Amino acid sequence: MATALSLSDAAMGAVFSAFALGYAFAQIPLGWFADRFGPRMTLALVVALWSVFTVLTGFTSGLGTLLVVRFLFGAAEAGAFPGSARVIYNWLPPRMRGIANGILFSGALVGGAVAFPFFQWLLGAHDWRTAFYLLGVPGGVWAFCWWIWFRDFPSEQIATREEAVRSMSLIVLLRSKAIVKAMAQYFVGNFTFFICISWMFPYLVQRYSLSPGQAAKYSMVPLLAGATANWVSGFFVDLLYRSRFRPWSRRVPAAAGFLLAACGVYAVTLLDSPGAAVSAFAVAIFGVEMTISPSWVYCIDLARTSSGSASAAMNMAGSFGAFASANAFPLLYRVTGNSDSYFWTAAALNVLAGVCWLTMDSCTNTRFAEPSRHS
Repeated sequence: MATALSLSDAAMGAVFSAFALGYAFAQIPLGWFADRFGPRMTLALVVALWSVFTVLTGFTSGLGTLLVVRFLFGAAEAGAFPGSARVIYNWLPPRMRGIANGILFSGALVGGAVAFPFFQWLLGAHDWRTAFYLLGVPGGVWAFCWWIWFRDFPSEQIATREEAVRSMSLIVLLRSKAIVKAMAQYFVGNFTFFICISWMFPYLVQRYSLSPGQAAKYSMVPLLAGATANWVSGFFVDLLYRSRFRPWSRRVPAAAGFLLAACGVYAVTLLDSPGAAVSAFAVAIFGVEMTISPSWVYCIDLARTSSGSASAAMNMAGSFGAFASANAFPLLYRVTGNSDSYFWTAAALNVLAGVCWLTMDSCTNTRFAEPSRHS
């Protein structure tokens, strides 16, 4: 694609970051939309729109049109996880939300992992434009099925209860120290994760002289490790919630994940073989993904019927982390002449995020407790 459109590495960095910016700016509006109109309408709309922009990516003719399409693509996708947060709040009690978020986010990573070899196969059978046309079809089918079969609440009884719970003001949420800390740590998590879906593939090709096919196979490993981490973290979040360590049920898995990510991302700089480097990437992504379930459950615990808006604010900060990551890698390489500087920076940020989690208040105390029949 870069060759066909005559795009440099810097231009591709701008393309990656255009998606992240669109995703960031649309987070809070679509999070509010999910709280106001429900996840059924929100998810049907955003999946249908991002499917359209997947197809339109195949029609781009240069950097300008590609930047516009990718920005709008990111904006369309922004409502996916805030809308999903409302699904989990509406349908599940607190003791089940950890593993539910783990399953949700593991699906995203398995999809990303499968995409690497699947897209290589598509490119072998078709050109890159046709591949984008074909990739737009499944989302359209999913959006139709979601609209037909899904309902915002499992019963009228729960719907009535939800209407009685007062929503938090968006301004109050954004001024909350708890939300600010959630945003800060999520910035770091996405800063670390985004290299896996942006620069890791070309890094492996260039650093270890791999073919695109070899790099695609290697690139699956960290994402599959991350998918596993979501299940592991979700399980421990719920296990701790049901124990006498309930106040630590969000903090411990997240803090441990960031410290593990710091070790993994730093280890990338010490290794000389592609297999060992990919293993370090896998450790880093496993650690980062350990933080996902507690992060989203934390927002749901805190904001309840405003969980779409709260999680959107956190996810917006994560999007800026992805934007920073997409540009920091080539920038630091140009400034220092060494790709290790990116990994050192990411390792330091992960340590700080782990410490941040240890200072975050528990949202499982009586001040935030659910009504007893829903707990």
